Amino acid sequence: MGAPEVTAFLSWLAAEREVAPSTHKQALSAILFLYREVLETNLPWMDDMLRPKARQRVPVVLSEAEVARLLAALEGTMAVLGRLIYGTGLRLMEALRLRVKDVDFDRREIVVREGKGGKDRRVMLPVALAEPLRLQIAHARAVWEHDHVAGRPGVEMPDALARKWPQAAVSWPWFWVWPSPELSVDPRSRIERRHHLYEQRLQRAIRDATFLTGIRKPVTVHTLRHSFATHLLEAGYDIRTIQELLGHSDVATTMIYTHVLNKGGRGVVSPIDRMALTECSPSATVAS
Repeated sequence: MGAPEVTAFLSWLAAEREVAPSTHKQALSAILFLYREVLETNLPWMDDMLRPKARQRVPVVLSEAEVARLLAALEGTMAVLGRLIYGTGLRLMEALRLRVKDVDFDRREIVVREGKGGKDRRVMLPVALAEPLRLQIAHARAVWEHDHVAGRPGVEMPDALARKWPQAAVSWPWFWVWPSPELSVDPRSRIERRHHLYEQRLQRAIRDATFLTGIRKPVTVHTLRHSFATHLLEAGYDIRTIQELLGHSDVATTMIYTHVLNKGGRGVVSPIDRMALTECSPSATVAS
């Protein structure tokens, strides 16, 4: 294939298949990988291929009343997990991968390890979630003790810590806050061990709760994170603080939440609203 064939293929993806820009970029990246890494051929015309711009989307945000209804429709562990994500702004996998050692009740903070981009950060531990989290950790302790007595292999360890600290995997501080009720086989090591909760459990629970509450917005778990940032901004917190809590590398990423400052179309009052205000004003009544 040469430049005409590759260009025709990418144009077909965009025009005929109407794929998203991310899919288009993935196809182009795959072709680049084929030529450079597999065929070991560097073709200058590949660098000149146009990449589509990502679409700018306004995040789906729930009102505080909608969040309250949604969380009230969740039950048991899913209710606590959903409240944790909304109350701290954690990503779904950041919440599920929490270890016991990273929840500090005395300092009222949660340490997020290896977040997006491999960065650690600290977030608040909401007072309203202190007791539910204590109960969840007590449940996790019972699961850990059962596994310990049964001689189960320890939990998965990040990076090379399994070799550096071989006993850490079976220790209580490194255990999951949200352990799975069942054992599973690690696809890499082929060891049967206890993993954290499967992410689709909360995703399904959020979907079902959205249907039950009659919320018409396309709600996902990530919507709780969007709502967390938006409600903080509405409460008057500065964008830099919100950026740190969300773990964004660039404040430009956090700026998508400033739409709340311009709600109603950049803060512009609609002409029909001005008309209604004029009709209802005392001076208008007297004049009529």
